[in-house]
Amino acid sequence: MNLLFRILITAGLVLLIAHFMPGVHVASFTTALVVAIVLGLLNIFIKPILVILTLPVTILTLGLFLLVINALIILLCTHIVGGFHVDSFWTALIFSIILSLLQSIMNGILGEGK
Repeated sequence: MNLLFRILITAGLVLLIAHFMPGVHVASFTTALVVAIVLGLLNIFIKPILVILTLPVTILTLGLFLLVINALIILLCTHIVGGFHVDSFWTALIFSIILSLLQSIMNGILGEGK
């Protein structure tokens, strides 16, 4: 039940960000749900591989390269999910930062970080 709730929250946040941020387009709430699920799966399976492969660069940039990896995950999601589109790499980077911050805030408010 906790996982379903987190997916619903992420879908709502994706819709909210897309509404206020130019360059991010989401067709419907159903699309946002699919985006939340695909982002979760990409973060579980693809992101660890990218982090390991880019570890030297991540160390040299003191971890800032992880933001680039997050943006690449968002761009990969746009190619997988129809009805979800991000215009550019920089838009994906800002989108990923805002989404991460809002998810952290929501987890803190709802007490799911424990």
